[in-house]
Amino acid sequence: MSAFLRPMVMTERQRAFREQYRANISPFYSGLLHVLVMYGVGAALLIYSAGQLQQPGWAWLMVIPVAIAGNVGEWAMHQYVMHRLIDVFALRAIYDRHTRQHHQYFTDTDYTIDTVREFRIVFFPWRVLAVLGVGGGGLSWLIGTLLGPNAGYISFMTMIMHYLLYETFHFCCHIPDNPWVRHLPFINTIRRHHAAHHNLGIMMHKNMNLTFPLADWFMGTSDVKRSLLGTLFNGFDETHVDPVLKPLIEKFRDARGTRIEDDVLVTENGFRMLGKPIPRTVEEIEAAMST
Repeated sequence: MSAFLRPMVMTERQRAFREQYRANISPFYSGLLHVLVMYGVGAALLIYSAGQLQQPGWAWLMVIPVAIAGNVGEWAMHQYVMHRLIDVFALRAIYDRHTRQHHQYFTDTDYTIDTVREFRIVFFPWRVLAVLGVGGGGLSWLIGTLLGPNAGYISFMTMIMHYLLYETFHFCCHIPDNPWVRHLPFINTIRRHHAAHHNLGIMMHKNMNLTFPLADWFMGTSDVKRSLLGTLFNGFDETHVDPVLKPLIEKFRDARGTRIEDDVLVTENGFRMLGKPIPRTVEEIEAAMST
């Protein structure tokens, strides 16, 4: 049986972080309202944009390059912003929410939620939807100016659909196991793909896609070594996991913590450190990684 189909196992550190995170959620937060606003605004923009189309014809071909760009964009955002500390206010906030919060809340041994209030740690905040809407709208306006209104509106619709698909797939990665997420093609693939990403040993450089692992396959950052079709329809199959990664994955799976020890030489008058001290705090580790 795949390791990702076994009963969930939560560490004490993860349990403590979850309790603290849930306690800090505003009492006015509503997970259902969060979802209704997100999908409601998305649906409204799709309906409006579709109503502006006038004999689009060839403009429907814009779906292909925009969808591919979106897939590569989500990969790059995950790889270079969500998991790389960039000391700029908005980018640092993204890193903090994702690496320091999301990846402490979920591990590869317990990656599911139990309550609607936990939607807060799964879905992007509304302000992200607003930023993406403005940015996508501006880019679509530029496309429309260059290639015609139909191309612009179809590009905008494709961006919205990609965002909603991203949120839907990510949600399916973190809900409790059920026949739908276990057997539905693409969903079961991305669920295993993302659960593996939550392993501490590979989370910084593997399995960055959250819709279809196209960019991961092309960039060589998927943890499975298969053809494109094999990667897309991999499901929960772990027989094709890169053999080089398996020891690293197993080392950090079911981990209850990491013991850090410096090399110390005991002398008659005390002791002295051998080599450089090992980084321990978050700031020290991030500084070491940046070099």
